[in-house]
Amino acid sequence: MPLARSELPIDTASLARYLIGKVLVREFPEGVASGRIVETEAYVVGDAAGHAYRGLTPRNPSLFLERGHAYIYFIYGRSCMLNVSSEAPGIGAGVLIRALEPLEGIPIMRLNRRIERLRDLARGPGRLAAALRVDRSLDGLDLCRKGPLWLGRSDHEPGEIGQSTRIGISQDANRLLRFYLRKSPFVSGPGSLNE
Repeated sequence: MPLARSELPIDTASLARYLIGKVLVREFPEGVASGRIVETEAYVVGDAAGHAYRGLTPRNPSLFLERGHAYIYFIYGRSCMLNVSSEAPGIGAGVLIRALEPLEGIPIMRLNRRIERLRDLARGPGRLAAALRVDRSLDGLDLCRKGPLWLGRSDHEPGEIGQSTRIGISQDANRLLRFYLRKSPFVSGPGSLNE
């Protein structure tokens, strides 16, 4: 079942923490692939590292939608990144989904990524997007209803959630806005941030 929008905290950092342990589902013509979210990063209101920092632009309108919508952008000329809008309508902020523990549709993900190693299928935001074929065509999608991409509940307790600085940014870099499932082999980033 998709997460109800009413269940999503109206606060970016709270939503980033809340999403740990939830399930991301991608529906393809050839089947369904899904994974448990094990790592997120919050890009809060007024965050100099966030794409909404300078306000609404032609690139980022999905960040300003009601919480629970996909904001997808292309980076480094090769990777898409999946974010979830996280505040009230008109307020720009989002949560980057950084890593998944693959649950179903693993053969589909392996084909999409052209690798076999389970641990590396969706460990990191670019790998995650490639494994689930997430691209700009899904930007703005409502993730709180079934469709090609949606957020689901999990009956699995996530375990202990860790918190650290975010990865790969230079502005507002010291803020503890990265959340991850401790001891998960599917979390990305250096070991020093995953303790």
